Amino acid sequence: MQEIIKNIEAAQLKENVPQFNVGDTVRVYGKIKEGNRERIQVFEGTVLKKQGGSTRATFTVRKNSNGIGVEKTWPLHSPNVEKVEVIRRGKVRRAKLNYLRERSGKSAKVKELVK
Repeated sequence: MQEIIKNIEAAQLKENVPQFNVGDTVRVYGKIKEGNRERIQVFEGTVLKKQGGSTRATFTVRKNSNGIGVEKTWPLHSPNVEKVEVIRRGKVRRAKLNYLRERSGKSAKVKELVK
């Protein structure tokens, strides 16, 4: 039974998974269905966390919209995620950036990683 599940999950993996880390600012292109039409909506924000592995891997992106914090969790290998574009790399020392939820203004920013 385990082998059957592994084969099904392996077929659903994306080949070109984008490389991004926690703290990066990303632009996620997600497919939205409205009735019988389908369009792409862009969600841009900071990656708070990455979870799971294989086909169950997810990542959470947070942005401020009109002064209100909005978070969305996206499955990494979902067909509804068209592409993930890295805008800037962030320099962080944590795997989960939950402390950004309580912060606002300059203290909510993540430093840019300079290579």
